[in-house]
Amino acid sequence: MNENDSLLSLEEILEAVNGVHVLGNSPLCIKSVQTDSRLVEKNTLFVPLIGENQDGHSYVPQAIEKGASVVFISMKNFENNGNYFVELHEKNPSVIFIAVENTLEALQKSAARYVEKFPHLIKIGVTGSSGKTTTKEILVSILSQKYKVISNKGNLNSETGLPLSVFNIRAEHECGVFEMGMNRENEIGEIASVLKPRFAVVTNIGTAHIGILGSRENIAKEKAKIFSYFGGFGTGVIPVDDEFSDFLKNEIDGKVVFYGNDTDSVKYICDMGLKGTKFSIDGIETILPLPGKYNYKDALGAIALAQVLGLSSRQISDGISSLKPLSGRSEILDGKNFLIMQDCYNANPDSMEKAIEFIGSVKKEADAKKIFVLGDMLELGSDSKSAHEKTGLLAVNSDVDLVIFIGTEMKAAFKKAKNSSEKNIIFIAGNSQDSMERAASEIKKVLHGSLNSIIFIKGSRGMGLERISKILLAGDE
Repeated sequence: MNENDSLLSLEEILEAVNGVHVLGNSPLCIKSVQTDSRLVEKNTLFVPLIGENQDGHSYVPQAIEKGASVVFISMKNFENNGNYFVELHEKNPSVIFIAVENTLEALQKSAARYVEKFPHLIKIGVTGSSGKTTTKEILVSILSQKYKVISNKGNLNSETGLPLSVFNIRAEHECGVFEMGMNRENEIGEIASVLKPRFAVVTNIGTAHIGILGSRENIAKEKAKIFSYFGGFGTGVIPVDDEFSDFLKNEIDGKVVFYGNDTDSVKYICDMGLKGTKFSIDGIETILPLPGKYNYKDALGAIALAQVLGLSSRQISDGISSLKPLSGRSEILDGKNFLIMQDCYNANPDSMEKAIEFIGSVKKEADAKKIFVLGDMLELGSDSKSAHEKTGLLAVNSDVDLVIFIGTEMKAAFKKAKNSSEKNIIFIAGNSQDSMERAASEIKKVLHGSLNSIIFIKGSRGMGLERISKILLAGDE
């Protein structure tokens, strides 16, 4: 195998990462890139990352054993423990070792160099406090009607997830849609430097990660870094009714497109409850199969960009109609005598409020029950208590028969709700399997004898609330 088969040549890597080729003289061939040694296959570039509690360099032997052909190593690690790497090389002479200043930065810079090999790719970034993955998936479904599309899987949208994702771009791809998330300051800036998107959609500026960035103003500044590489030629698609829309508009060096209201071509028809939203696009009646006006708003952002890219109304309608439910996000699961709306992929105050308001507004039959199971919203910092209290009040003031607050942070929601309502309210501590079993048991008690009931389950990914759905549906069988 020769360098012509490789994602990047040795020269391209060394130039991109300012690295030093310290060991190994075999012809270089890279077919994939990984930071997890368990996912390494033959001809993988392995990038060991250094975290607060773990140093990925300790997994280099496992990565080599699984087929890594190239390994980035920190210059500091190499200088401090050179003999160790020399011995590894002697046992595995075909493996190339490249020393770099910082392995994470090297991953990002090599990914950016790889993206440069596809100058004709339509590069699209999607960011925002909530709705990123939904917007990305709607965009992919629409754009696939016209283009060969590549996107990041799930929410691989971070400082490592996005660089790893772009290495899946191939010559046949015409359009790349990549979600961009953040857990710290300048993370959007870093991953924007990898993709350098020419088109960008912002879903909203909310309070997700406010515990890290301190204010919505700081969040807006961070999200706006997605526009950094427009250079006068990009297009930013932003929500017209967001508090920070004017700020975002002023950060765009290029074309600005607003979305969020009816337009000459797009007209809202009606909310179909758990079946989704009906609207028309140039007279073509279309159903977005994701429930809730907040999902419809995400669709409007995707439609606005699709129109900029020249897709026909029929292509847009077909793309939306063919959208598959997103696992864990506004997912409707059918039980024998009940429906579950499961939204266990992410939770922050904004998405929680929108979802509670939507489910609260869904009409139920006379003998049906409506049950909320609300889990912790993570990463809210000092705002966590007040945010959870607000959620508690929203929940008990809805049309609901039972509210189960589950987790640790949700205790604040439970206390606030208990003090202001006589409704059936339960708190279950933790997120163990026992906690999930208890929640399912409480739901079954209320469901007993009822028909066509609605169960709404939402919490941050780390809570694993989808286990409750599995218990309920297993018992239903």
